[in-house]
Amino acid sequence: MTSAVDQLKSRFMAMSQPDADGIYRNGAAKRKARTDLAVDCLTRLWTEATANVSFDMPSTGVGLAAVGSLARGQIGPSSDIDLVIIYESHTLDDHQLNELANSIWYPMWDSGLDLDHSVRTRQQCEAVTDKDLPAAMGWLDVRPIAGDTQLIADTAASILERWRKAARKRLPELLASADKRLDEFGRLPYLNQPNIKEARGGLRDSVLVSALAASWLADRPHGSYDAAVDALLDVRDCIHLVANKDTNLLLPPYQAKVAAMLGLADPTLPEDERAARSIDDLQTRLARLGRTIAFSLDSTASRAEHSLTHERPRFSFFQMMSPRAGGKREAPTFEVLAPGIVAHEREVVLAPGVDPSRDAVLALRAATAAAEFELPINPGTLMNLRRCPIRDSVWSAEARELFVRLLASGSALMDVWDELDFVDIPGRWIPEWLGIRNRPSASAAHRYTIDRHSIEVVTRLGRESAAPGGGAGAGTGGGERYDDAHYTALLLAGLLHDIGKRPFVTDHAAEGAKHVPVILRRMGFDARVVRWATLLVREHLTLSEFATGRNPNDPAVGDELAGRLDHDPVLLDMLYDLTRADGSSLGATASEQITKQYGWSTWRESLVQAIYNATRYHL
Repeated sequence: MTSAVDQLKSRFMAMSQPDADGIYRNGAAKRKARTDLAVDCLTRLWTEATANVSFDMPSTGVGLAAVGSLARGQIGPSSDIDLVIIYESHTLDDHQLNELANSIWYPMWDSGLDLDHSVRTRQQCEAVTDKDLPAAMGWLDVRPIAGDTQLIADTAASILERWRKAARKRLPELLASADKRLDEFGRLPYLNQPNIKEARGGLRDSVLVSALAASWLADRPHGSYDAAVDALLDVRDCIHLVANKDTNLLLPPYQAKVAAMLGLADPTLPEDERAARSIDDLQTRLARLGRTIAFSLDSTASRAEHSLTHERPRFSFFQMMSPRAGGKREAPTFEVLAPGIVAHEREVVLAPGVDPSRDAVLALRAATAAAEFELPINPGTLMNLRRCPIRDSVWSAEARELFVRLLASGSALMDVWDELDFVDIPGRWIPEWLGIRNRPSASAAHRYTIDRHSIEVVTRLGRESAAPGGGAGAGTGGGERYDDAHYTALLLAGLLHDIGKRPFVTDHAAEGAKHVPVILRRMGFDARVVRWATLLVREHLTLSEFATGRNPNDPAVGDELAGRLDHDPVLLDMLYDLTRADGSSLGATASEQITKQYGWSTWRESLVQAIYNATRYHL
């Protein structure tokens, strides 16, 4: 007998194809059609299988259920199918269960489908979700397919009830799992080759949002959030179609084709320019979607944590008395971090009564406080900070000081800048920043987008010089400290060193050196700081280029570089630190060849140090 799932995979692909013009439209409708087709075929397969087993099939006590993307109605063209046979322990013996399972699994394997399968009692389902947090997330959506659907519905209801009871204790574990994925996969908006499922802001985060909502600790966002999840699923579908397999990695060979399938390619442009522009547009779209989903997770998690805080006893004995007895609710406590900025329940928030629309520096105060105290900015506060009357041409002394303090905050800068970027504040400080925002790098060495790489470089620029030389000028070299003016210039150069990476610019260092003085003069920085930062941006590739292409024993080489640096030993130290931070923050993939060619290795450091020493001799 022909199985109900024969050629199901090919039918999936056929009903998933783009329109005649090559554009993938109506992704939600296509996903619903694939889900309906899969459920119908699986229902018929169950009927065939149960009719042909060698034993009398009971009418109750055993059924077939879907979990994962099929249960959520989000199945992709090449997604695997997650199925489980749920049974009561007294219904079938092991031999009968094995025969029934094989009658389901083998036809699916024969059809070419990727299958994730299990056979469990209701109690085993509950035990797995109690012990395994990722499994619990996947099992919050259970879809009855065939057999005893009431058993499956009861199992799903039991799992959901147990999750709600356990969520208060497991919330930290849930949020820790998101942080672990962030460390491993990075942030979707900043990756050149993102995993659109596992990266922060990806599809896995949407599952966590649903889990938080299912816990009843917080409602989830709707509207733009739902639209973002649907749009990211469209990207996933296109990746499947281009790769012809189940993958969530948007690798370089797929990017132009995926962008074209999403309608991002301009047919009026030459082919090379069309591909480059479409990839840029795809990255911009992914950044917007990733930020929306990540912000939704952060805001939902924040509300859930506040729910737990306010569930705990917060009143003294007399405060717990009835209102008639004079009991009063405990007032919220605030820790003042900066003018108009306070900490409340481990988040940075606006002080009571502060009006963001009247304070242009408020966003900088909030950002600097968040970085220096290593606290997140409350999602509602972030949205309010959009109202600050920021003007890129109006910078006070306080604003410049806070901006430099923010840049000097080390690794904490990364999260704070990402929060600010979600509400478009960096581009209001520096409009030129929008030219590199979300821009993928053409270099194979870069894992991250240009803006993300630039922030990473800043986080690696410490006040202590890492240069191997010894201590001329402002007392730098050999680990000594930069003075305020030199350190300010170094941080600003780190932030802006790739600001010239624009489409079809052949020398981004020279292009950047044109933008830097315009930006920094507009911000009101001292003329010396402007000159030093501009020089560093102009020469930020020079040490590496000299190290790999020039002879350090040739006196002309050291003399030439010394001349480029105005024979200033402090600038040489600063250039060394910028070169080192730039090379070590490329975020290259695990390829040893790429790391050796582009990254900051011991071998490359020795070459750069040789050029550094040759140049210092001529200073």
